[in-house]
Amino acid sequence: MSEDLEFCGTMHGHTAMVTAIATPMDINNSEIIVTSSRDKSIIVWDLTNHLDGDYGVPCLWLTDHSGCVQDVTLSSDAQYALSSSCDGELRLWDLANGTSLRRFIGHKKEVLSVAFSMDYDRQIASASRDRTIKLWNIRGECKYTVEERDEEDGDEEGDGHSDWVNCVRFGHESLVSCSRDGTVKVWDLKFNKIELRHNLDDDGHSTGYVNCIAVSPDGSVCASGGDDGVIPIWDLDEGKRLFSLYVESNVHALCFCPTRHWLCAATDQSIRIWDLVSEDILQDLNVPIDINEEGNDDESIYCTSLSWSADGNTLFGGYSDGVVRVWGITTYLDNFSFFDDLLD
Repeated sequence: MSEDLEFCGTMHGHTAMVTAIATPMDINNSEIIVTSSRDKSIIVWDLTNHLDGDYGVPCLWLTDHSGCVQDVTLSSDAQYALSSSCDGELRLWDLANGTSLRRFIGHKKEVLSVAFSMDYDRQIASASRDRTIKLWNIRGECKYTVEERDEEDGDEEGDGHSDWVNCVRFGHESLVSCSRDGTVKVWDLKFNKIELRHNLDDDGHSTGYVNCIAVSPDGSVCASGGDDGVIPIWDLDEGKRLFSLYVESNVHALCFCPTRHWLCAATDQSIRIWDLVSEDILQDLNVPIDINEEGNDDESIYCTSLSWSADGNTLFGGYSDGVVRVWGITTYLDNFSFFDDLLD
């Protein structure tokens, strides 16, 4: 048997680029997803309601940020969302009543990325255009800040990033970050502190910015992508490159399938999916020619964010035109000859 992804439908609500998609980790909470956008809003979607042919409909808008919302993530129980914005703040949201519970203030510039730790959300990490990574507790208290080392003061090189920190993601007992300085770093989590474990710069990204990272479900490896079209797969414990995958354009987002050895990359041309065991390309998902998207130039629409459902059967892609497009797994038999035998 083989598996393919087939287009299932669209979700309309945002009026600008979809910057991030968060799906619940628990299959029992699969009736919602959360998205963020450059339109300064966060939308909670109801996937059980299919009005006007859409795959899901907005059931809650969160609009307290005063700048573009760059990233959003869900707590392990899917009761809370955490967002980061160009207004320089993080916000913790109660999804039951749609209120902002807490503001996290401390970054000096736009906050580009945010993440909950895997230990039941006990720690929060954020990354910013101010070149810092901050570690927070759930009460909104900043416990530690990673900054670029000042060589003029005699400090050793190698700790902080030297340019915008574009993305930060937790592994198991580790934190991974990437930057516009072209580097990927792995950090050890200490009590209210993080310490550098690895600089992942050997035979990885040759040129350009590193835009995004994704950590595998088991926390053992990560993938990184940027504008050089190279996607290295890194061993987080050893701090070495296992192999690299290649595309012909900028990589905007990456995500691992939770139930298969697949990696998905959002690029300028398509969503590309690889089998990580064979390193073969499985499929390229292109924007369907859709009469519902009137006025859009299909060639200018590209995927900017990705997330799988917890059961690994549905892939959500957020796009530059503000639309969320949805694909689902279809299983079919490679060889139908045995039906002929039954009919003889």
